Amino acid sequence: MELKDKTILVTGSTDGVGRLVAERLCAAGARVLVHGRDQGRAKAVVAGIEAKGGKAELLIADLSSLAEVRRLADTVRERTDRLDVLINNAGVGTGGAGAKRQVSADGYELRFAVNYLAGFLLTSELLPLLKASAPARIVNVASAGQQAIDFGDVMLTRAYSGVRAYCQSKLGQILFTIDLAEQLKGTGVTVNALHPASYMDTTMVRQAGVTPWSSVETGADAILNLATSPALEDRSGLYFDGQRESRADAQAYDEKARRQLRALSLELTGHPSMTSREQHS
Repeated sequence: MELKDKTILVTGSTDGVGRLVAERLCAAGARVLVHGRDQGRAKAVVAGIEAKGGKAELLIADLSSLAEVRRLADTVRERTDRLDVLINNAGVGTGGAGAKRQVSADGYELRFAVNYLAGFLLTSELLPLLKASAPARIVNVASAGQQAIDFGDVMLTRAYSGVRAYCQSKLGQILFTIDLAEQLKGTGVTVNALHPASYMDTTMVRQAGVTPWSSVETGADAILNLATSPALEDRSGLYFDGQRESRADAQAYDEKARRQLRALSLELTGHPSMTSREQHS
């Protein structure tokens, strides 16, 4: 993809692999909407990009609040009349050993809320803009750490573990990717998910008490491959391990599970695209 004058939103792009992806996209000529929740850190990233001649704009939002996700989408629509690529990269890690169950501003299990539900809502809100900008791409930064969603206890009120919460939320992203790809057929918008690299040298990994053994450069290469590679121009609904097409957990390919997750997500976010049939399914 020719990146000059393309507009790209990268969530969670003030640290780690997201920051490197934003910097590299700007270096290639793209206009990047840099998202973070810490104003000071976000300003420093944008200033660093601009000092090198890149085009970056600052967007502040806490994705643990659905109201903030909606406000972020509103700001994107105010700032730009096109969106060529959306990279849903922001996330919360496992929390390490002994992680306590936390809830979002809306009362949902925190990792499900930030890692999955925020991306679901933001993507849903920005779909009209992406369709109007077609050909356009959506990249969901998931993980090889995946665990089937227990629809009887999605919020993990019983037997909570940070690892389970993280793995369930990341698989949710992949179910959403495959489901959305079906809905987007013929629109010129593609959506793919990936595990960028294992235990990259990031704050998230270090906070989990894990010694990093992959570089953020490796992860950035994988994300940029899905965002820009001409070979993926018309390919959608895929899961990649790094730059290699792969297979996710079996639940990702279960149409009933995907339908359940979609109905639940529409209900939890109160998104206006929810139909009465989905409300009562």
